Amino acid sequence: MKINRILAAAFLSTAMLLASTADACTNFLFTKGATTDGSTMITYAADSHTLYGELYYRRAADYPAGTEFMLVEWDTGKPLFKIPQVAHTYSVVGNMNEHQLAIGETTYGGREECWKSPVKGIDYGSLIYVTLQRAKTAREAIKVMTELASAYGYCSEGESFSIADPNEVWVMDFIGKRQEPVKADVAKKLKYQYADGAVWVARRIPDGYVCGHANQARITQFPQEPKKWKKTKGKGLHPAISSAHIDYIYEPEVECVYAADVVTYARACGWFDGQDADFSFCDTYAPLTFSGLRGCDARVYAMFHRVASGMDRYEKYAMGDPNAERMPLWVKPDRKISVRDAMNLMRDHYEGTAMDMTNDLGAGPFNCPYRWRPMGFEVDGQSYIHERATSTQQTGFSFVAQCRGWLPSKIGGILWFGVDDTYSTVYTPMYCGITQIPECFREGNGDMLTYSETSAFWLFNRVTNFVYSRYSDMIKDLQVVQNRLEDGYIADVARFDQRAAKAKDNEIETLLNDFSNRQATKMMDEWRNLDRYLLVKYIDGNIKKEKNGKFERTANGMAVMPEQRPYRDEWNRMIVRDHGNVIREK
Repeated sequence: MKINRILAAAFLSTAMLLASTADACTNFLFTKGATTDGSTMITYAADSHTLYGELYYRRAADYPAGTEFMLVEWDTGKPLFKIPQVAHTYSVVGNMNEHQLAIGETTYGGREECWKSPVKGIDYGSLIYVTLQRAKTAREAIKVMTELASAYGYCSEGESFSIADPNEVWVMDFIGKRQEPVKADVAKKLKYQYADGAVWVARRIPDGYVCGHANQARITQFPQEPKKWKKTKGKGLHPAISSAHIDYIYEPEVECVYAADVVTYARACGWFDGQDADFSFCDTYAPLTFSGLRGCDARVYAMFHRVASGMDRYEKYAMGDPNAERMPLWVKPDRKISVRDAMNLMRDHYEGTAMDMTNDLGAGPFNCPYRWRPMGFEVDGQSYIHERATSTQQTGFSFVAQCRGWLPSKIGGILWFGVDDTYSTVYTPMYCGITQIPECFREGNGDMLTYSETSAFWLFNRVTNFVYSRYSDMIKDLQVVQNRLEDGYIADVARFDQRAAKAKDNEIETLLNDFSNRQATKMMDEWRNLDRYLLVKYIDGNIKKEKNGKFERTANGMAVMPEQRPYRDEWNRMIVRDHGNVIREK
């Protein structure tokens, strides 16, 4: 499909930016009333060409007064600066802590004036993992995150966060306030120095609804109730006391909180001059572009399209038309979503939409729905793009975080964790109460430049990269094992929950560690077998025949002549159009 060259260039610029960082990610959010079992769930795919898939772990700990620790930028590993440690930190497994608080993110960039000039501040990754060590609930997490940014500044680009606990799910759009230099006429409008901290909005997803964000700010207009704000005398906080810095956020009827200066800062910078009620966070701090629609919001559209009827009306918007009807922040699904559904919603190549990646010639002779980077390319002076789907080859890790309030916290929280491409990963249950990470997921077991035989990341990449070579055939064999494992895990968890809930307090940790480690071991064993099976079956482009679960042999013990399936018709036609005069039979 031809697209406007200016829009294509904008898309390519953003695509190149996203490809170079560890934050070109996808999040889906599911409330209690939208799930089959009443759990809350958020999903997260951490997509980067340089991010290694491993399961982070931070042990709960107590610290004496005066203890400090070094913030380390998540994307780069660069030490930032030291901040005071709190007296007690919670145990964190991946992106979920022992209280079933889970946080995910996607980076949207936004106005360059807010982030392009580097200054001292906390990065978005540290904001997540420090908060998980300090907060118990979604509301408390919002309070901690905004206080950290106010106290120490914020050094990352615009970010959207998914925040869930067993009762609520929130989405938060967040961006730094830096403008350097601040113009003199602007400075006169400011009651204090804006060159630190962040502006943000957080909204609770209505119960029964689902939401998503994928590298594009999503919150537009939002309820504003400044009459309820009450300032506090909290020491060390920024002079601009936002609604999240007070007990207001803990009132259960409150469903939207935001920085006190989210509108006034935009006015002072000349980015907004309308009525407060018309203020849109997204349109002000991260204006829509073709790339924000086609490369980002389109992934959310694909999920909405699969769970709710009537979504076709937003396809033009998802395909890059900013004048088309805008997609809502959340939708009500036609049926309730199970944890298995959530896993499968993370497996998407725009199937069933106009952007379907499985059928065009770019999919090759075996319908492979992946396109190697760069995402933009030019032919005969015309610019084009490849789609950016939820399932993508450069995923480091992904998860479905499931929070189940009817169980004790260490048992109720499960991080269904997988590495590599979401379409071909296996989501393995890691209880949030474990204290021993399986060896295959352990931090330091290999890295992006160091192969490890015991690393799940490297094993899954071995299998997946082979599958890409003859996708339409091999993916079916992979899915047999994938489905068997994931369906088995869900059944195993249901049985184990009952046993663990009856266990004594001093037994639970051992039970959880044993269970999660056994599931990871089972996954590695099955995937090694799959690796060998696929190699034997598909070597050299042949497909060996099977009978009764075994490869067929002749009466003399030799391999039966393998099957040799042709390229698909459209691919053969392309070959003929390109080279037919040379290869035509005479």
